[in-house]
Amino acid sequence: MNYEVFIRLLAPFHAVLVHFPVAIWTTVSLVVVFRALFDGPTASAAGRVLPLLVALGVASGIAAFAAGFFIFSLTAASASPLIRNHILAGAWSIAYWSVFLVTVWRLGNSAWQGGNRWLMLALAGLGTLLVTVTGTVGGHIAGNPTAVSLMFDALGWNVYDTFYVPNPMVAAIAAGALGLPLIALLVRRRHHGRAVARTTD
Repeated sequence: MNYEVFIRLLAPFHAVLVHFPVAIWTTVSLVVVFRALFDGPTASAAGRVLPLLVALGVASGIAAFAAGFFIFSLTAASASPLIRNHILAGAWSIAYWSVFLVTVWRLGNSAWQGGNRWLMLALAGLGTLLVTVTGTVGGHIAGNPTAVSLMFDALGWNVYDTFYVPNPMVAAIAAGALGLPLIALLVRRRHHGRAVARTTD
């Protein structure tokens, strides 16, 4: 089997594979909303399952990302702003949700105590935005554009012509970069305060 035939056979698999991380990460965001708003046994159980869901999303995202590189050569990708945008957004999505995975895994139930739950809600929203960007650009590549790109145009980002990080995306990335360490700092201080209180009692 020559390379061209192999690529033609593999191309549809990328389109199929990308549905898994999109569906899983969307489910994760819905679970985060549910867990942030409620504290009952069902919500607590949903929170405990989050690390597994995020891990499955990251694994399937890596598989879809890797399959995508077999479709276009790096030379062809570097010549197309649209494909470069798709690769960049996909890489951001995987990296972001990987950090989110470490966060929910390390914090456990502490992620949903006090104001932490609202930070988790905001971080899940940012992850959903990254997935939306990746999927929208991918839809344009596949010839299935959506109206979401009109919103990007309004923000000053034309997915066909522009290869840069628009200001709202920079702000979103900065919010995520600051939010995750902030959660860790708040939880650490709370645990330290409780430990001190126990030793002084």
